[in-house]
Amino acid sequence: MQRPGPAPMLVAAGGTGGHLFPAEALAAALAQRGISVHLATDHRATRFGGAFSEPAIHVVASATLRRRNPIAAARTAAILGVGFFQARALLGRLRPAAVIGFGGYPTIPPVLAAAWSGVPSVIHDANAVIGRANRFLAPRVTAIATSFPDVFNRESDLAAKATLTGNPVRSMVIAAAATSYQAPTDTTLRLVIFGGSQGARIMADIVPAAIARLDTALRARLAIIQQAREEDIARVRAAYANLYVAAEIAPFFADLPARIAASHLVVSRSGASTVAELAAIGRPAILVPLPHALDQDQAANAGVIERAGGAVRLFQDAFTPQRLACEIAALAAAPQRLAAMAAAAQSVGRLDAADRLADLVLQVAGKRANQ
Repeated sequence: MQRPGPAPMLVAAGGTGGHLFPAEALAAALAQRGISVHLATDHRATRFGGAFSEPAIHVVASATLRRRNPIAAARTAAILGVGFFQARALLGRLRPAAVIGFGGYPTIPPVLAAAWSGVPSVIHDANAVIGRANRFLAPRVTAIATSFPDVFNRESDLAAKATLTGNPVRSMVIAAAATSYQAPTDTTLRLVIFGGSQGARIMADIVPAAIARLDTALRARLAIIQQAREEDIARVRAAYANLYVAAEIAPFFADLPARIAASHLVVSRSGASTVAELAAIGRPAILVPLPHALDQDQAANAGVIERAGGAVRLFQDAFTPQRLACEIAALAAAPQRLAAMAAAAQSVGRLDAADRLADLVLQVAGKRANQ
């Protein structure tokens, strides 16, 4: 009689890349150990492919608390309540060994259902400041994984169950990290610019105007890769064409880690996945935190790399064409500084984060790594 395989794991993540990419990386690490993984998420997850096949994806009702009025709060609570009962039913069907949450409000119903049902649970937070959903769940879970040190340095009860794992990165990021940094030459300076779904517009507004302020000789060296929204692509292309600057503009680059690895300098927002990938690959950056985040998590993320010496952090009110042009010109004139920044960024990267998190999950689930 064939022995049944090990119980599956259930990961829960909000349907954005910042939450799903680490979940995919953990799923791949667990799959290498013979453990299947299911995903509980919201409907947005269909935009991100990868590690989860359709039968392993389970959409659970969720909502984000965005407004502080009683009607909106009651509606959000009701939807999360529906998701909680859906998640309890899902736990009954799957009987997972553990539930692992990666942040975002879709994490709340499955992880809360696990705590209610006595199923071991772990939350992972990708940011230097713990997010609201994870903050709510932290006292209720078995263990907490963090991407940065000292996240709970003032909360001894949470610090006691926290483990520093780093933020898991995708296999394509690990592959890109094998490319060593090459300082720019007198003839070529490769820039990669991206801003994510919430930040590409300002990059379209500011970066071409900054490039226009550079001297002609420096502009002639530039090769630019830039993410832009569909509605901005034509004007960004036209701006670079008028400056005779070589540029490739698109709304999305599936091979972005490889393009980062080939770059000399990155200009971007500082979301958790962006910072983790820049650190893992080891590339210097000018980071512009999203200014309206509730917890200022992007500012904290950028601060970690800035303090290590791997990035220049520009808050949005300082992110002007003139300031950006000055920063690019100064860095272009100091290739040794760029190389030092690349090494400094890589010093805070954690290529083994997925395996470290998998070890923690197996420990929490009461499994041996070689089961």
